[in-house]
Amino acid sequence: MLFIEYPKCSTCQKAKKWLDDNGFEYESRHIKEDNPTYEELKKWYEQSGLPLKKFFNTSGLLYKSMELKDKLPTMSEDEQLKLLATDGMLVKRPLIISDKAILTGFREKEWAEKLK
Repeated sequence: MLFIEYPKCSTCQKAKKWLDDNGFEYESRHIKEDNPTYEELKKWYEQSGLPLKKFFNTSGLLYKSMELKDKLPTMSEDEQLKLLATDGMLVKRPLIISDKAILTGFREKEWAEKLK
């Protein structure tokens, strides 16, 4: 399982503690230092069944400063994926990639249901 995080993010810290407390093994990846690639994002998006917007960090400063709330609806999926691949701070975190599920953000109930 791959756990993509921004270590300073309090939600990521909670999620990591939850994974540790529940005995999950995972590989941790720093989202800012090792941003997901276009190819990875495209694959995860297709496998997840989630709307593409769920992969965006809509509460992030970069998202807001780029005024993406207004721009995303006019962009193609391909353009959105390419944009996500430009900066890890645009990507919703934490991000879990496992053979059971691909999850964006940390909602304990959802993680418990999908990962156990």
